[in-house]
Amino acid sequence: MLRRLILMLVVFILVVAALGAWKFWSIKQQIAAFTAPKPPIQISAAPAETLDWQSRLPAIGTLTANLGVELTAETAGTVGQVLFESGQQVEAGQKLLVMHDDVERASLATAEAQVSLARLDFDRQQNLLQRQSISQAQFDQAASTLRQAQARADELRAILQKKTISAPFSGRIGISRVDPGDYLSPGTLIATLQDLSSLYVDFSLAEKHYPQLAPGQQVELSVAAFSDQSFSGEITAINPRVDASTRTLLVRAQVNNPEEQLLPGMFAELNVLLPDAQPRIVVPETAVNFSLYGHSVYVIQPASPGAEDSEQSADGEPPALQVQRRFVTTGERRAGQVVVLQGLEQGERVVSAGQLKLDDGSAVIINNSNPL
Repeated sequence: MLRRLILMLVVFILVVAALGAWKFWSIKQQIAAFTAPKPPIQISAAPAETLDWQSRLPAIGTLTANLGVELTAETAGTVGQVLFESGQQVEAGQKLLVMHDDVERASLATAEAQVSLARLDFDRQQNLLQRQSISQAQFDQAASTLRQAQARADELRAILQKKTISAPFSGRIGISRVDPGDYLSPGTLIATLQDLSSLYVDFSLAEKHYPQLAPGQQVELSVAAFSDQSFSGEITAINPRVDASTRTLLVRAQVNNPEEQLLPGMFAELNVLLPDAQPRIVVPETAVNFSLYGHSVYVIQPASPGAEDSEQSADGEPPALQVQRRFVTTGERRAGQVVVLQGLEQGERVVSAGQLKLDDGSAVIINNSNPL
């Protein structure tokens, strides 16, 4: 009985020892896994470059025609002929529409006959006055009658001329709003006429930018219809008054439009080019982590002092690199690049892709051939 108890005690001790040894080995393995260095994280890198950076003032504006009118009827009448097609290019002075003018021509013939009669009476009265056969008052009455008859004839000629509508300048005419036989009252819209060879773009800037503006300054603009294309122009006028309600200044620039890609009324995004190109440190926009608490970048550094900061060491193995999170002050952003005003030096490399996996001091390996 005693031997059985001793045997059971020995077995129990051996089992407990085995369990304790397995637990000790498991804990040791976990500690080793936590304390083992993590493998380097693959990232993409880009250098901080110094470029001549031209500052710009962004704005939004509306395109208007250099010359643009709505053709309307000045006198009442019925349309006789429409001499243009919608969308046609017309020349200055080209006849566009003719209204029936039979009544006006008959009235003009009557008025011209009255002018002839009044002139004969005037000549007769002038001869009688020279012979002192009539009074000066009778002669003045004849002269007044002649002038009234001439004025009436001139008035009818002007009305008759307004029965024919011509293009005031060269341009592209819009969609016709009238047809032959339509009755037009004064002010009735016939069509629009726009000179598209060059356009104006009107935009507003904050009053603080007034010292930076001058006629002749270059602008670049884009429109939604041609989002991948940029158009250039220059400032032609600056409004001499600031809008008191918005505290903005109205500016006008002229843009050449030889291919008629731009149309009046289009919405335009534009930049005013400032003549102050200066060397600035620039990094890709993807390298900057923007947040409410400050903007930062991950700067790539050797893992140990004296390590070679290159993408490949002499023995063909990647060098030991780590990242340091650094807060920076940024400036303008444009075309996927951002200006760094403070916090970076020229030549320093920053992480341009893969930042979400990084912490301050993380080991990294550069792999620019396979974008992340």
